[in-house]
Amino acid sequence: MALAPGFYDLPPGTLATVVTHLEMRAPAVPRPAPLPDGVTLRRVRSPGTDWYRDLYTRVGADWLWFSRLRMQRAELTAILTDPGVEIWVLEKDGRAEGLLELDFRQEGDCELAFFGLTGTLIGSGAGRFLMNQAIARAWARPITRFHVHTCTLDSPAALGFYRRSGFTPTGQQIEIATDPRLTGDLPRDAGAHIPLYED
Repeated sequence: MALAPGFYDLPPGTLATVVTHLEMRAPAVPRPAPLPDGVTLRRVRSPGTDWYRDLYTRVGADWLWFSRLRMQRAELTAILTDPGVEIWVLEKDGRAEGLLELDFRQEGDCELAFFGLTGTLIGSGAGRFLMNQAIARAWARPITRFHVHTCTLDSPAALGFYRRSGFTPTGQQIEIATDPRLTGDLPRDAGAHIPLYED
């Protein structure tokens, strides 16, 4: 459904975000970036849901990532153990501090399902290194499209970073969801830059 121009009221307890869809149809030329000192890249096969949600939350809580926190354990386990899904992490001092999730479950496509760093690695160049890995590993399989979506709840740098990485915007949508700070999915002080709108 297309919305007409104008303002729309949101019910209390909800969030609205603009979602931008992007894709690349051929491997982008990598922008050189070394792996930061003391950081390693590792694939995690069939991660446990508690481990995954801990990393997901440390990467995304400031941006109100919540979708994987609302999933039933069995549903999330099915995704994380699917052979069409790859989980890669950047580790520093033995702890995962960067998340790369590639989803090949749709034939011919790869979705950059989740991508991000904790505050430990932001600004270190690790994001560019991880994106180079994402592009190389996505196109190592027989795909014709590598795609991602980001939204206005994500880091303000995300959209520009994806475009510089070779993704091209293909469309936008408005998403309305229950605020995860009111459901217990995230603490009430998460995403402090986004007003908590209650009745």
